[in-house]
Amino acid sequence: SRYYREVLPGEIVKISRHDVQTLDVVRRPEGDPSAFCIFEYVYFARPDSIFEGQMVYSVRKRCGQQLAIEAPVEADLVSTVPESATPAALGYAQKCGLPYVEVLCKNRYVGRTFIQPNMRLRQLGVAKKFGVLSDNFKGKRVVIIDDSIVRGNTISPIIKLLRESGAKEVHIRVASPPIRFPCYMGINIPTKEELIANRPEFHDLANYIGADSVVYLSVEGLVSSVQESIKARQDNNAKIHKSFIGKLGHCTACLTGDYPVELEW
Repeated sequence: SRYYREVLPGEIVKISRHDVQTLDVVRRPEGDPSAFCIFEYVYFARPDSIFEGQMVYSVRKRCGQQLAIEAPVEADLVSTVPESATPAALGYAQKCGLPYVEVLCKNRYVGRTFIQPNMRLRQLGVAKKFGVLSDNFKGKRVVIIDDSIVRGNTISPIIKLLRESGAKEVHIRVASPPIRFPCYMGINIPTKEELIANRPEFHDLANYIGADSVVYLSVEGLVSSVQESIKARQDNNAKIHKSFIGKLGHCTACLTGDYPVELEW
């Protein structure tokens, strides 16, 4: 038989030729809330992944809708840097009542930019990585939805590219909060000094990256987008099973500095 359900935190599962059995679920100490990495939803996971009973694509779309509530802007169209932020861009466009239009197309013959050995190569990589669909946005005010701005290197040449190709205004909206803190739970986040949110340029980020405006999603907005449908399902389960226990929580340490476990150094 196929085993499609997630293994729960602390769950011990035995898989044999005959079946799949849960042997035990080790409870969290003092009933602490769970601390699933919230950045899995924002960036790392494939959009068709299902975590905590919900599809990552749907969460990203909700983040875009929430971003539209928090940071609307006078513009003509909504787009994205293909293609990880597409669900968020569609959610933003839908909520704002603006058309979603492609402004860039991916060149399929170029490697990933973030693993280039230095910044100059990363920036050169960006220009080769995308083709410009200039007919779609010439003379127009464009909102670009990005899933995260970590160092700020990748978005600058893209904005420059769009302006040189005729965009009247370029507004950046980020479907996650700024990353400010290191992750000690195994995700390779750049050093504090490399993170744009900790640098002096962050105070005038729009000017630094060449955008007309930049607004990030709030931490509260991200958490509510992630937890909305889990809470609804928990409420339903609680009605059916009176014994349903499980404090809802997510790790937001890289955004808030609030770590789910005490650090021992």
